[in-house]
Amino acid sequence: MRIIALSALHQFWRIRPDAEVPLRSWYADASRADWRRPADIKAAYRSASFVANNRVVFNVKGNDYRLVVAVHYNRGMMFVRFVGTHREYDRIDAATI
Repeated sequence: MRIIALSALHQFWRIRPDAEVPLRSWYADASRADWRRPADIKAAYRSASFVANNRVVFNVKGNDYRLVVAVHYNRGMMFVRFVGTHREYDRIDAATI
């Protein structure tokens, strides 16, 4: 998958250094993946949640943080839409962000 907005991940782990290793690991896994449908993501990330508008929510660092991406399966692309704490995640609408 091609990941768009890697800079959002960089900005986040500058603020929260403990998130750097797990986010880099997720990025490495996702960029090597060929996810064509939600079941492919679920097979790799059992805790991933799927919401409207092809948004996928990943738990990061043992569920300390949340990562929301918009997936375009037909193009093999993922757009980072949000990365933050659970409190920050609770203030957004993952389906429209």
